Amino acid sequence: MDFALIKIFLIVIGFIVGILLTAFLTIYFRWPSLLIKIAIWFKRWQTGVEVKYATFKDYRFCYFCRGKPGPHPVMLMLHGFSVSKDMWLGTVELFPKDLHFICLDMPGHGESTHFQGEESYTAAAQVERVHQFVECTGLNQKPFHLVGMSMGGMIAGIYAAWYPSEVCCLSLMCPAGQQYRMKNEVDKQLCELSKTKGLGKIPCLSSTVKEVEETMALSLYHVPKNVNKQFLQGFLDYQIPHYAIFKKCLLDCISEESRYTFHDNMSKIKAPTQIIWGMQDKITDPSGGEILAATIPNSQLHMLEKCGHVMMMDRPKKSAKLLVEFHNSVCGKVEAKKSI
Repeated sequence: MDFALIKIFLIVIGFIVGILLTAFLTIYFRWPSLLIKIAIWFKRWQTGVEVKYATFKDYRFCYFCRGKPGPHPVMLMLHGFSVSKDMWLGTVELFPKDLHFICLDMPGHGESTHFQGEESYTAAAQVERVHQFVECTGLNQKPFHLVGMSMGGMIAGIYAAWYPSEVCCLSLMCPAGQQYRMKNEVDKQLCELSKTKGLGKIPCLSSTVKEVEETMALSLYHVPKNVNKQFLQGFLDYQIPHYAIFKKCLLDCISEESRYTFHDNMSKIKAPTQIIWGMQDKITDPSGGEILAATIPNSQLHMLEKCGHVMMMDRPKKSAKLLVEFHNSVCGKVEAKKSI
C-alpha cells in the first residue's frame, strides 16, 4: 500500500473540508441571509416547484408552480403580508403530485416588480394586479380554485366577489380586512397607524432581531424555543431591503378607502367557500370566521385548535389536508399523499 499517496489524499480532503467549513462559518456570521436563500432554494428543489415569470405591460410577475394543466382546476395561492410565495413551500410539499398549483408573489413582495413609491397597494389595486396575472397567463380560460392567507385572503375574497365567473371555489385562511366583533391589540395598533399615517411601531414588520422574536410570538401558537440568533438576523437581512415597500403596502391596505373593502364585498361571494382559522390567532381575530360563515351562503368553517395566525407553521398537515379535501370535493378527486 502506498502510504504516501494515502497521506496526500487525506491532506487534500482535509484542505477541501477546511475551505468548506471556513466558507460556511463566514456566511453564518457575516451573511446569514445567504443561508436563508440557500435553504429556500433547497426547499424549492426538494418540493419540485419551478420558478416562472409572466409579463403584463411593464410589470413582471414571479411565481412558482408544480404540475401541468389537466381536467381539474388549478389552485392559485396568494400569500400574506411581508412574506413571499415561499411561505407555501411547507404546505404544497404535502399536496398530491398531480394537483396543479401556482403560488404568486403578491404586488410589492418577493420577486414580482417593485415600483418604488409609485404603485398603489390598496385592496382594489392588488385585486386588479392579480387579475392582470390571471389574464396574461390564461388562467381565466377555466375557473380555478383560489386560496388566500391573511392579506392574500382579503385579496382572494374580493377577487371572488368581483370576478365570480373565474373562481370555481375559494379557500380563505384567516383573511384580513373585516370588521370584527372585538378589536384585538393588533387591530387597535393598525387603527392608530391609519390615523397617524404610519407614525409609530408597525405590527408584524420587524427592524431588529428583538422585533422578529416579538412577531414570531404574535404569529405562532407553537413558538420555537431558543431560536438561533443568526437565523433571525438572516431573516431580518432578507426583509429589511423591502421595508419601505412593505410599510407602504400596509398603510395603503389599512387606509380609509381600502381597509374594509373585503368586508363590504364578502356578501357578494357566490363560489363554494372554505374558511380556516386558528383559534389562538392574535393578528386577525377568530370571530371573523363566524362572521364570514354567516355571510357567505355556500361555506364551511374550520376552527383549528392550538393554532395561531400562521397555520402553515402551527398546523401544516391539518391545513394542507383541509385544502386538498375541499379541492377534491368541489374540483374532482386527486390522489391524496399519504403524509397528509
